Amino acid sequence: MVSSARIRRIPQIWCVAILGTIAALPATIVINWLPNSEATVSGGVMLVGPMIAGAVAATRSIEPGATGLRTGFLGGVIAVAVFFLTEGSSVRGSLNTIAFSLIAVVTLLCISPVFGLIFGRLGGWIANTAAGFSVNHGS
Repeated sequence: MVSSARIRRIPQIWCVAILGTIAALPATIVINWLPNSEATVSGGVMLVGPMIAGAVAATRSIEPGATGLRTGFLGGVIAVAVFFLTEGSSVRGSLNTIAFSLIAVVTLLCISPVFGLIFGRLGGWIANTAAGFSVNHGS
């Protein structure tokens, strides 16, 4: 029997951010096929993910910048996780190395939402411009 307690749902802004994060993975793979491209998964999620999330947010009347901010944060979390899974286990545990790693992680988690905010707004602007262009030109 279903209880009468409120069922908690994920807010729509986070759903769009997660969608942008997931959609950035195949986009990063395609970008990596380009010549001389060294795109990483975390870089793609931090840059391409917010653009996709911002474009989706603009079509759903959600603030693209806020969605991009959250997507950028998710990209930073992915970057930290990838680092610890690949390189973190092989790093020697000296105090200097641990301190530097912690500073780098905090810096990355503070800067990645800023990139997400910028690219989320850019994705929203592109979506709004493309929608305005198709309306004005009858396409």
